[in-house]
Amino acid sequence: MRKLVLFMHISLDGFAADANSGLGWIGYNSELQQYADGIVATVGSPVYGRGTYALMAGYWPGVLNDPNESERSKAHAQWVNNATKYVFSKTMKKAEWNNTVVINDNIAEEINKLKQQPGKDLVIFGSPTLAHSFMALDLIDEYQLTLNPVLLGSGIPAFEHIKNKTNLTLVKATPLGNGVVGLHYVRA
Repeated sequence: MRKLVLFMHISLDGFAADANSGLGWIGYNSELQQYADGIVATVGSPVYGRGTYALMAGYWPGVLNDPNESERSKAHAQWVNNATKYVFSKTMKKAEWNNTVVINDNIAEEINKLKQQPGKDLVIFGSPTLAHSFMALDLIDEYQLTLNPVLLGSGIPAFEHIKNKTNLTLVKATPLGNGVVGLHYVRA
């Protein structure tokens, strides 16, 4: 059975993006990239909300033919272009990016169907609004978080609309040289 995993970069004060929806505060370097690549290797299907999907669909397809892109970026672009992508949106009716399935309603039922399918895990990449909805429905099985050593003061919260207490077990904490800590939690 596949799991639904949330992979999100968060600030020390619990934000997933700054007040302008920006991510420039994330301590991205080669070590964090390698850590993120390890998580991506566990993914069968990316799961997005409408906003994050629009950003990804606007970027990754163009990477394949860009001579200025690195081989690593091209390999990731190839993977994400070929992967089946799930977009959860109440307003989006169809998607232009290949191998994309749009789901508009019956979220819990649809996620549980996807979990029953064989293959690697389903992973929410960022998408804080979608993550909030999934947390409210108690659908997330694991949390892969990178805790960044920055206080933003305001922005888009990583955690909202949690209705029930959820006990988690820390599987692994991975300190990185730039002060970021990778945290992997599973439901207790």
